[in-house]
Amino acid sequence: MRTSLPPLPALSAFEAVARRRSFALAAAELSLTPSAVSHQVARLEDFLGVRLFDRTTRGVSLSPAGEAYLRRVAGALGAIGAATDDVRKGVRNSLYVHTSPTFASLWLMPRLGHFAQEHPGVSVFLSASPTHSDFALGQVDVDVRYGMPDWPNLTVRPIFDEPILPLASPTFIERHRIRDPEDLLHVPLIQSTVSVVQWSDWFSARGFDQGPERYALRFDRASLSLDAAVQGLGVALESATMAQGFLDSDQLRTIFDKAWSISVRAHFAVYPPRHAQRPEVASFLGWLNKQADRT
Repeated sequence: MRTSLPPLPALSAFEAVARRRSFALAAAELSLTPSAVSHQVARLEDFLGVRLFDRTTRGVSLSPAGEAYLRRVAGALGAIGAATDDVRKGVRNSLYVHTSPTFASLWLMPRLGHFAQEHPGVSVFLSASPTHSDFALGQVDVDVRYGMPDWPNLTVRPIFDEPILPLASPTFIERHRIRDPEDLLHVPLIQSTVSVVQWSDWFSARGFDQGPERYALRFDRASLSLDAAVQGLGVALESATMAQGFLDSDQLRTIFDKAWSISVRAHFAVYPPRHAQRPEVASFLGWLNKQADRT
């Protein structure tokens, strides 16, 4: 009977070609000939019954099926590699955490050193992407997700409440003389398309029947919206919790009183119930709670 797992050499060849966008470069990395790499990719395509690459005279690119497949297997290969290194080096207490990109860069990374100091015996593997982890693949211990919680059969723990409010650089606020909510209708606004709170929600909470008709800039990452605001490109409606570093350094300021913010719970630690039995996971969740309380 045909196994559901593809041949590992073929999978490694596919990942290398997809990453390097070249059969020759992938071959050099894997210490194989380009012909051997091409054979392994063809073997995988035959196994899957789909074309993974589009080959042209200008080079090689992933097909739509290849793009979708790479998103699923790249993390698994990384986890296999990390697990192999752990075994080789005698590392037993490993922890695999996946988060949204903004949470990873703006909140978790500045604090991760504290976890390493408190738990020197735990080896942490951290990955970040907007795609939620598939726990069925066995790659991740804890997934920090952003959004409205609707993840059945998983333990879902809110991390903190965070205030969402207009943020801008000091020079932008002074240059545009922003004093009242009405002033925001006449300045460039930045939209974060993935945010659980949109500008229309904020204006509605302030008693406006209608919000802005257009946005100067749109981003699918809160970190990009905050960067744009730091550069003075407009006003971002973002989490003061995520923006704390920018606020502390006075790169950004809250425009109005915090009473005019919208408080949400949008970041959650998510994991299968059985994962909490692992000492490394329990330690991380306890540390996460303490850090959130300090926030």
